[in-house]
Amino acid sequence: MDTSIDFRLMTEADIPLGMRLKAQAHWNQTEADWRRFLRLQPDGCFVACCDGQDVGTTTVCIFGSVAWIAMVLVDIQHRHRGIGTRLVRYALDFLDRQDVATVRLDATALGRPVYERLGFAAQYDLIRMEVELPDGVSPMSEANAVVQEIEPMRQAGLAAIERWDRLATRTVRGKLLARLIAESTSRAYLTTGPKSFGGYVLSRPGTRAVQMGPAVASDETCGRVLLDRAAADWVGRRVYIDVPTDNRPALRWAEGRGFVCQRSFVRMVRGQPVSDDLQRLWASSGPEMG
Repeated sequence: MDTSIDFRLMTEADIPLGMRLKAQAHWNQTEADWRRFLRLQPDGCFVACCDGQDVGTTTVCIFGSVAWIAMVLVDIQHRHRGIGTRLVRYALDFLDRQDVATVRLDATALGRPVYERLGFAAQYDLIRMEVELPDGVSPMSEANAVVQEIEPMRQAGLAAIERWDRLATRTVRGKLLARLIAESTSRAYLTTGPKSFGGYVLSRPGTRAVQMGPAVASDETCGRVLLDRAAADWVGRRVYIDVPTDNRPALRWAEGRGFVCQRSFVRMVRGQPVSDDLQRLWASSGPEMG
């Protein structure tokens, strides 16, 4: 059955819609997440309307030549009518007009065939792992003596984390990192050791669990120290971390802390591929922006 769909820009007045749809999907986003999407790309967040009713959302964020599509949500009463596919096509048309070379997204196993039909190809897998962190998580691991210092991060450290982030993601994500650091509920740490040894980790609360990530580290010692420090802030809380399956040290850290697999994602690309350094990428920021 053909469904007549109109699209319009999303605004902050639509955040209750976004929260309702993400709750139907059992996702973890907060109102702060929706505000971040809108502020990072105000011309790239869209609402789908059917017969005068708001029934779906999607968001886009552009980082130079690389863009992300996320938050493809459709009201449960309007699913299986092609609305989600049309939302993605609308986002892709927008990005084509911006001459973006690369479009990326994280797909579930169910969504992967839909995105493949739209020209996306799989790059690598991530596992969402979760745990309720027990009392006694130490902010320091046995490897901490190798690191000169780990300090809370503010805007003054942005240039350093942008440098580490580009090495891992091959993407200029400064505007995302700056926004995450500026948010009052976020926690952020940066190493201040030798330039060849270091990284950063951010984490923030969600509606269902704390999202740990993004996290980038130069090697296993640094990664373990950083994630231990981040974990210490969330003792007694449920925590999610999205780890590339090719980063075996990151998986070992998570398993050692009691994390178990909740679900998996496949990172997909349309256009020019981006070659992430997965040994440096210890945790994604979440499915929204890599």
